[in-house]
Amino acid sequence: MQFTVGLKLEGKADHVVLDAQDALAAALKVKAEFPEAVIMYVRPQNRRGDTRHPSHAFADDVLRRERQAEPGG
Repeated sequence: MQFTVGLKLEGKADHVVLDAQDALAAALKVKAEFPEAVIMYVRPQNRRGDTRHPSHAFADDVLRRERQAEPGG
């Protein structure tokens, strides 16, 4: 299942969309990548809303690292 994790990093708010078993696992994945980030919310992905407001550069880094960590990725 895909989750959207809202976070604040270096004074800027953003969100990341990633696959996880549950909301806690999604938040922990983001916190592991960005320990200094403040997690503001975690929710199931809203495809329409998340498409209208895509995440920014560091969100892409999370997804890239997640894919590299997967077996065969």
